[in-house]
Amino acid sequence: MEVEQKKAVVAMSGGVDSSVAALLLKQQGYEVIGLTGKMINSESAQAVINNAKRVADKLGIEHHVCDVTELFKEKVINYFENSYKNGQTPNPCIMCNQFVKWGFLFDYAINELKADIFATGHYADIRCEDGFYKLYPAKDEKKDQLYFLYRLNQKQLSKTVFPLYHYDKEEVKQIAIDYDLPPKDSKESQDICFIQKPVTAKKYLIDRFGCKTGDFIDVLTGKKWGQHQGCYQYTIGQRKGIGIAAPYPLYVIDIDAEKNIVFVGREEDNYKKSLSVRNLNFSYPFNSEEFDACVKIRYNMNPKKAHIRIINECADVSFYEPINSVTSGQSCVFYDLNDMHLIGGGIINR
Repeated sequence: MEVEQKKAVVAMSGGVDSSVAALLLKQQGYEVIGLTGKMINSESAQAVINNAKRVADKLGIEHHVCDVTELFKEKVINYFENSYKNGQTPNPCIMCNQFVKWGFLFDYAINELKADIFATGHYADIRCEDGFYKLYPAKDEKKDQLYFLYRLNQKQLSKTVFPLYHYDKEEVKQIAIDYDLPPKDSKESQDICFIQKPVTAKKYLIDRFGCKTGDFIDVLTGKKWGQHQGCYQYTIGQRKGIGIAAPYPLYVIDIDAEKNIVFVGREEDNYKKSLSVRNLNFSYPFNSEEFDACVKIRYNMNPKKAHIRIINECADVSFYEPINSVTSGQSCVFYDLNDMHLIGGGIINR
């Protein structure tokens, strides 16, 4: 009796990572289908679809496109704009992963395309331990993407594979070259996919909200240092682009969006030892109400040891050493002290 071939649906962006992920799964014997979400109505979004289609044709696999523009606008773009409007700094990739990639696209892959597994080009490792699925760091520490995946649940993890987890980026690029995949020379994707160069995030926000004159205020003395054209143009910890002549470097320490005030101070004013976290999500059932963990408050930082106390659906996080640039709206993510598997995380309240 012939064994039925397992079906893998790969979220394809037309880039190197997702293209090689699709290739590897095909080599492993899966029936591979490419799935691309159309996030926005633009030339760049159409280019993503075209590139993904070229890769699918090269690999000889089916390719489907889902129009998710309304969902993406609601869950990612509106969230991005409203966060800055409210004096917070958003993580749009995390929301896209939760609501679009592992929301609509995941459900479409499993329910409509009848996939056995859903795959992406993320650099992370999923292991089943004691009946639960846990996320572990990938081989390539520079590309490790657990921070962006902390809102995934057990059902999603049980059906997800990351074929690139034991490769580093240079190996993946070489595979693309060896197999002459169309995007082998493509550039890295941008952090904010709906803002295309030469437009910057700052220009995007100015175009969206206009200029609104407000004050730079010293966080310790209350001294007025000057004026700005909108608090949404700044983020906690920012030093460059403040444009104030001062006898020492000034950093953005806090933002009051309601009063349109940007509080500034010295570098030492930018350090804190504690923060609060809301909208908690744990990757697997986690029963400890107090524990120590390694913690990241932004993607590209080295994790720091902290003590965490869970209260209802919030957490108080106390660091053993002060950390800089605690930013409201960013994600605070917890990792196991011993093996760095992902425990969970939430949104920083400050």
